[in-house]
Amino acid sequence: MNPILRHHLMELPRKILVGYDVIQELGDFIHDLGFGHKVLIVSGAHVKRMIGENIDELLSSTEVSWCLVDSATMEQVKRVIDIAQNQNVHVLIGLGGGKSVDVAKLSAYKINLPFISVPTSASHDGMSSPFASIKGLDAPYSLVAKPPVGILADITLIANAPKRLLASGCGDLIAKITAVKDWELAKEEMGEYFGKYAANLARLSANLIIEESKKIGEGSRDSVRDVVEALISAGVAACIAGSSRPCSGSEHLFSHALDILAPGVGLHGEKCGMGTIIMAKLYDLGWEEIAASLKDVYAPTNAYELGIDPNAIVDAILFAPRIRPMRYTILHKLKLDRESAIKQATSVGVI
Repeated sequence: MNPILRHHLMELPRKILVGYDVIQELGDFIHDLGFGHKVLIVSGAHVKRMIGENIDELLSSTEVSWCLVDSATMEQVKRVIDIAQNQNVHVLIGLGGGKSVDVAKLSAYKINLPFISVPTSASHDGMSSPFASIKGLDAPYSLVAKPPVGILADITLIANAPKRLLASGCGDLIAKITAVKDWELAKEEMGEYFGKYAANLARLSANLIIEESKKIGEGSRDSVRDVVEALISAGVAACIAGSSRPCSGSEHLFSHALDILAPGVGLHGEKCGMGTIIMAKLYDLGWEEIAASLKDVYAPTNAYELGIDPNAIVDAILFAPRIRPMRYTILHKLKLDRESAIKQATSVGVI
């Protein structure tokens, strides 16, 4: 680890549009950003079936191509890159959930094209962050890319997504509580760079879930908007920090460990939320309030609700520090043994 960060680059979105039915403004949004007329939309089959015809009409003055992806893998990224280069497109749009946004984001980064994020769900902060979560790599954590130059978030579309996705987004947001504590710990004990502004911005996004969890659980569209704006702000915090530190700590390492130990079980934000409960107990941060907030938004708070073997939870706690040995967290400091890991997970009701 190089603990001394002499400088870092901040790249931020140029334009963000959030509101009800703003998908109708997509054509003007692209035009106002000053891009050419060749657009490649990266999306999933379901989203294209639902709104593809409308999107084509909205972009009728633009030359539009579609690339449908079913997973966030390097194979899909290569497909997008091939199409973009063969068709000489001017901008990539990630339209859909996390998979589509992440594939488009990394593809645009690799071939130096501008990228616009148009999320249709609020499952995690990838809609605005400079990182992409790609499966099947040696490193299970997110890859460095670039933030979108523009974000168009239609609350009407996002509010119609399955409620489980919104709950996952709340889990990813509440994770910023322990992520920032881990960042502070790394500063104190390892001399790592710590950015107060980015940390406070991430905390603000997490605190919204704590304060508004009951309203979010009730499912009002205004609450969905609050969560979307918080996710965008959390992603911007990572842009300002120049790393994922304000957004990703021991709780994310726990989630990544579960990705390896129990692949395909649970959403990213769901696992991060459960990890936050455990890590908050290690920090003596008041895990009860965190767990109660997750329950309010109908996010899982234990192995049974997530549909996973309790032993996998314990294994993930022990394996998590090995995911990123150079990212110092409370798990690296405490070096829990199996008995201690069981005790911690049991004490907070995760197992």
